[in-house]
Amino acid sequence: MSDEMTPNRPYLIRAMHEWICDNGLTTHLAVDARYPGAEVPQEFVQDGQIVLNIAPRAVTAFEAGNEEISFSARFGGVPHTVRVPVEAVMAVFARENGQGMAFEPVEPPPEPPAPGPDGDDDGDKPSRASHLKVVK
Repeated sequence: MSDEMTPNRPYLIRAMHEWICDNGLTTHLAVDARYPGAEVPQEFVQDGQIVLNIAPRAVTAFEAGNEEISFSARFGGVPHTVRVPVEAVMAVFARENGQGMAFEPVEPPPEPPAPGPDGDDDGDKPSRASHLKVVK
């Protein structure tokens, strides 16, 4: 058996979400919107962060996996699909009283190297590179 355990962050997020819902409160996630892979409505991002209401009455198709949290929700009346890597979650808390849990920031994984000028890229797929950059 390996000494290496899986990260506990996704389990803690799910447990806090269940606890907050069981107490009739509204679960919110504070998310680092600049984290690679975070797909959130940019017009609601402030100072690189966004707070998302993940209460069951506010979202549909909610999935909290070990790698990513995803759901559909309306922002300003407009439907959006949201995807958040669990490493981008900075806190999970109840809106009404602030009780919950904050997490240590996680350094994003290094970006894979860009294809070289000899064209190791297959060429027919559009680039999905982010226009955001990490600011240290």
